Amino acid sequence: MDDRLFRTAMSKFATGVTVISTEVDGAYHGMTANAFMSVSLNPQLILVSIANKAKFKPMVDQTGTFAVSLLAKGQEDISMHFAGQIKKEEGFTFASFDGMPVIDGAIATIACDVHNTSVQGDHTLYIGRVRDIAVADGDPLAYFSGKYYDIQLADGN
Repeated sequence: MDDRLFRTAMSKFATGVTVISTEVDGAYHGMTANAFMSVSLNPQLILVSIANKAKFKPMVDQTGTFAVSLLAKGQEDISMHFAGQIKKEEGFTFASFDGMPVIDGAIATIACDVHNTSVQGDHTLYIGRVRDIAVADGDPLAYFSGKYYDIQLADGN
């Protein structure tokens, strides 16, 4: 099978959209990712996957910390900004949570310390030990087959 077929098949799995962020020498950095999942309740662990060639990867390696912002409906422009798809003229302003840069208006933010890593293929899996979590009301931003979607509940509510 070729890479295009594999990529197309993986795009058929609907996901939420996150921005992973960290601070290096007083500067905030972030990247869009949909490879995110919970790993363990005890201890509380989550996982993010970062491409080995990503400019963001050495930043997480250096700091040993990262935050995850689960984006809300209407935050497509933020996702595209941190995916490098659009450049905002005025830049982007982060909020702060537990000393970490996060996306204001996200439906959840999770501050983590790197607990473990595993290089798998062309990505590194980062297991984060959760330091703190904040949750807000709102609808999630979803991604499916290369497009953003609003999630509609099956019962119409």
